[in-house]
Amino acid sequence: MADDKKLTTRAADFSAWYNEVVLRSELADYSPVRGCMVIRPNGYGIWERMQRRLDDMFKATGHQNAYFPLFIPESFLHKEAEHVEGFAPEAAVVTHGGGKLLEEPLVVRPTSETIIYSMFAKWVQSYRDLPLLINQWANVVRWEMRTRLFLRTTEFLWQEGHTAHTTHDEAEEEARRMLGVYRDFMEGHIAMPVITGQKTDAEKFAGALRTYSCEAMMQDNRALQAGTSHNLGQNFAKAFELSFQSESGSTEFAWNTSWGVSTRMVGGLVMTHGDDLGLRVPPLLAPIEVVIVPIYRSDEERSKVLEAANAIVGSLAEWAGRGTERIRVHVDAREGMKPGAKYYEWELRGIPLRLELGPRDLAANQGVLVRRDTREKRPVSLSTIGEDLAETLSTIQREMLAAALDRREAHSVRDHITYDRFRELMEGEGGFVYAGWCGAGACETEIKNDTKATIRCLPDEEFRSADAPTTCLKCGRPSTVEALWAKAY
Repeated sequence: MADDKKLTTRAADFSAWYNEVVLRSELADYSPVRGCMVIRPNGYGIWERMQRRLDDMFKATGHQNAYFPLFIPESFLHKEAEHVEGFAPEAAVVTHGGGKLLEEPLVVRPTSETIIYSMFAKWVQSYRDLPLLINQWANVVRWEMRTRLFLRTTEFLWQEGHTAHTTHDEAEEEARRMLGVYRDFMEGHIAMPVITGQKTDAEKFAGALRTYSCEAMMQDNRALQAGTSHNLGQNFAKAFELSFQSESGSTEFAWNTSWGVSTRMVGGLVMTHGDDLGLRVPPLLAPIEVVIVPIYRSDEERSKVLEAANAIVGSLAEWAGRGTERIRVHVDAREGMKPGAKYYEWELRGIPLRLELGPRDLAANQGVLVRRDTREKRPVSLSTIGEDLAETLSTIQREMLAAALDRREAHSVRDHITYDRFRELMEGEGGFVYAGWCGAGACETEIKNDTKATIRCLPDEEFRSADAPTTCLKCGRPSTVEALWAKAY
């Protein structure tokens, strides 16, 4: 149970506020193993709803789930040069098993391209076997030096999609399609607006031909890379001899993609929507959407109010207004705890709606409905409670996305900014800056070293400025592309 000490405010220390919210709303806790976390039921409930919805979206696009081993032969990572260079510093390696030195060390899965494409090579012989569309839900281990709950931990949960195709264009279409699936989910369910676009060569996935990402703005105006999708080209196919006989009879290497999102999205939810009272969870991801808090002074009143509360729960179970998706409701019948303390706790946990129910409310055939996002309080008739709850939850979901989008745009700079002004922003309040880039890695590196800001992505056309920048932010030479710059997690 959360204590009643006030949270550090976001304005005073955003990092401390974030950690306090995660811990005190019981999303996660620190593990005895340095850099790892224990995901508690409140946090895992959110992840479960993310997982279920994404799984449906993956299957709707033709993907099937499978599972591959946690341990990968060390030699596999060395078969793709860029890949091993990118992941070697983060790899956890098993050298002993069963009390004996292993003949070959095993890498604890940091990502699964190598072992999955070695298996694909066994399964694919002909163009008729393609496309091969596989997803797995798994844990991965990356030996991080600086960790933060949900955002960057040594072990985390994720999904990783892996596919094989006959042509580059088919693989490119797949990589872009799955980026779109991620965006739809993040905006439709997390209520977290994102900018999509291509990563620069310096920021792309190790071993990829191209990497695309979803970039979200947190309330401290830093970017969070919320998901990535990669066109891997034929690099891994060549390394693992993943080839097929084409329709014309020639032998060709397959074209691969991989794409993934992780429990980092839970951290993104916290930093996108939380306030100085704690979490604010979008209804579609809330394990509990409505909490009913009974109010009473005597045992007799308690009995009557609880009977009415349970009747509401029963009516909602039978109410068909949302089809097969029932409103997730909980009655807080704990004794020895004042209503105010319960309010505090449920606000901290971010439950979207609270229904206060007392003897006077029952006499008037109503309850008092309180929104967590705006704290608006209003009476609602118990005769139409299902409709009122469903409509309010839908409104909250929609308005949380709109508020996050307004906040992002209010802290985005699109005019032709000078480098001096850019530095001031990055040293101060931060934000998203759209600026020209000449395409030179030297300019990208100098800006990163100077300001700690990076190119988050080269935005897709719908996100680019109407008045496109013509000169590079750093060197002043003609720009070849518009880039989105920000400090990031």
